[in-house]
Amino acid sequence: MGLADSDRNLVRDLWDRLSPLPGGKRVFSKVVGRTAPYTGTIRARVVQLEKGHSRVQMKDRPGLRNHLRSVHAVALANLVELTGNLALVYSMPDDARFIVAGMDLDYVKKARGTIEGRCDCPVPESNERREFLVPVTLHDETGEVVVRGTLRSLVGPKPGK
Repeated sequence: MGLADSDRNLVRDLWDRLSPLPGGKRVFSKVVGRTAPYTGTIRARVVQLEKGHSRVQMKDRPGLRNHLRSVHAVALANLVELTGNLALVYSMPDDARFIVAGMDLDYVKKARGTIEGRCDCPVPESNERREFLVPVTLHDETGEVVVRGTLRSLVGPKPGK
């Protein structure tokens, strides 16, 4: 059974159960990385997750760098998608699912050091088929914005709902 097939919001259930425990946020982050293996390649850590909001951090490391010794654009795009997806999916009703239909990114400056994704998104109140714009900003260690992104996500009912 996949995440989209469950009668529950498994992401919300897992975060709510694990995050208060010592090491729970780390375990949750690893589960997310294993569930979505490509997303797992950036080794991001979920710091905060609640209805309509997320914060996710990605440490700078050689495997994520480009030829200019800054974090690669695709790693940053991956962090934008993960940050926005987690905020949205945590907020959805149990009988809803989503898919990203588009993404706009504005690379503001070179990204170096630990990068933090932040998202404050709309909260779907039902599983009604609808498009949501999910804004995400990525910040460097000084707090400066390095990327502004928007996910265009389609929310709808889970199969059979």
